[in-house]
Amino acid sequence: MSTNLPAGHPLARKAFSVAAFAETQRKPSFRRNLTGPAPTQAQAESKLKGQTTADMPFVRVTDLTKGGGDTVSVDLFNIIKGKPVMGDRKIAGKMMGLTFSSMDIRLDQYRAGVDSGGRMAQQRTLHRLRSIAKSNLAGYGARLEDQLCLVHVGGARGYDDGEDWAVPLADDPAFSEIMVNDVLPPTINRRFFGGDADSVDALANTDLLTLDDIDRIRAEIDDMVFPPQPIRIEGDPAADEEPLYCMYVTGRQWHSLQTATGDQAWRTFLQNAHNRGSMFKHPLFMGSPGMWNGIVIKKMNRGIRFPAGSLVAEYQANGSISQVPAAVDTDRAIVLGAQALGEVYGAHGKSGYHANWHEEWTDHQNVLECSLAFMAGKSKIRFKNGAGEWTDHGVMTLDTYAPAPSA
Repeated sequence: MSTNLPAGHPLARKAFSVAAFAETQRKPSFRRNLTGPAPTQAQAESKLKGQTTADMPFVRVTDLTKGGGDTVSVDLFNIIKGKPVMGDRKIAGKMMGLTFSSMDIRLDQYRAGVDSGGRMAQQRTLHRLRSIAKSNLAGYGARLEDQLCLVHVGGARGYDDGEDWAVPLADDPAFSEIMVNDVLPPTINRRFFGGDADSVDALANTDLLTLDDIDRIRAEIDDMVFPPQPIRIEGDPAADEEPLYCMYVTGRQWHSLQTATGDQAWRTFLQNAHNRGSMFKHPLFMGSPGMWNGIVIKKMNRGIRFPAGSLVAEYQANGSISQVPAAVDTDRAIVLGAQALGEVYGAHGKSGYHANWHEEWTDHQNVLECSLAFMAGKSKIRFKNGAGEWTDHGVMTLDTYAPAPSA
């Protein structure tokens, strides 16, 4: 980038639009470890026409980069169900129905900006200011994207409010607008609790996260008629024989799990992850994850937390949502399979890019202001199963007692 391009120059806008967005997407994060290539409309339809994929119900994503609108329609096709027609019996009139449910994912414009300050503008070159602003905005954007994904798949914002949170608490007037799409609590058939508890108000201070909970989650998955689709990573030779899921836990839950696990079992826990991850390179196995019963366990740098007495949104059997008080300090672990979250980006204005970089001098040419904008929307994917129940497609939650390590 030439240093003599003035503020607002089209070449600077183009270069920094692309660079800032790319840097936002590449930064190490919760979402980057779990994001695969999104199909275009043509690719999605070609998969659907084949009807041989094991990853049903099928998700069809409309590519917004080639059209207008602020909504993406996602269609979820259910597996076909029925008896075969035997011998020479006529098949006419005995076709199985192709059933599906649809959900819409809205998108909106996100913007964030940096004011360089007057003194800095006088002492730095324009190119240096752009680089500093891009780095800061890309870091902020990556953090915001991460948190939007976490809140949507977790089904709640929780009450943790550290300084690194870009998404405000749920009682903030701007929360719903920032989330764009509704934050949906976990469906009943994807909702689990530590120990022998069956609700968040029944958790006790003995219901810490243990390997027994992970075994139980895996047994539940294996027993489900409509289990979450496993994660399939390119190059994983065990993908078919040993279906893979991932559980993200908070730092408190990781500490509880390690404390409750014997030395030999903990070494096995870590070695399992090393053995599976050594077969191929993927961010999911970077760092120091563990693995137990086909579930990779990774630690989050922030989490969904409910202090004792705080309210937790829960679905009831009749489909209504009630607010249930947490009995103890509670953290939420998130178990992920494939296609848990729909994440869409639209072209920003006439530029054709997913992001737009803008810069201008203000205060009588004394202060350079830079901003980054992008069009995006996220939503947890859910469908109605054969029994007519709304079901989170690729995510389950596990709430456990999670005291602070110093408690």
